[in-house]
Amino acid sequence: MLKTSLQFEKVIGECRALFSKKMQDYGAAWRVLRPSSITDQIYIKVNRIRTLQMTDVKMVNESEEGEFIAIVNYSIIGLIQLEKGLSNDFSENNEEILQLYDKYSSEAMALMERKNHDYGEAWRDMRISSITDLIYQKVLRTKQIEDNQGKTIVSEGLDANYFDMLNYAVFCLIKFSEKENNFEPKTI
Repeated sequence: MLKTSLQFEKVIGECRALFSKKMQDYGAAWRVLRPSSITDQIYIKVNRIRTLQMTDVKMVNESEEGEFIAIVNYSIIGLIQLEKGLSNDFSENNEEILQLYDKYSSEAMALMERKNHDYGEAWRDMRISSITDLIYQKVLRTKQIEDNQGKTIVSEGLDANYFDMLNYAVFCLIKFSEKENNFEPKTI
């Protein structure tokens, strides 16, 4: 499982680098978004991935990998918004935002390591399309929780769903990187 943790750190590093560059370009423009708008952004990304996986027709030259990176970053944005609340402007301290990014990516990694232990890295034997479906399911659950004003009876809250979507997207990015490096596990 050390390999997975190292791969996770590498993927998060790439996602953070893009996030940081976008912060330089746009600042924290996303701070004006309500959590439901962030969830809808994740929905748009995962829905596009599913459409591409089911039709194999791409009209816009953007990769699945790029969409999974966006899911990671929007999930972290969602967690930040849950903590800070929405803002009427986006004049934020970029360093503070990056510290929150690091905090939530570290929490996601710790969660992944605990679940990976208990589930025996089952995700490694899953198809990217199946993991995509799990993200889709989580985003629909998140939308339902938001429609219920964040109230649940027995289910985990919004933050748990953001963490799961983040981790599933990282798993897909790891699987893509293994394919590129010909490390894809053999299937029976």
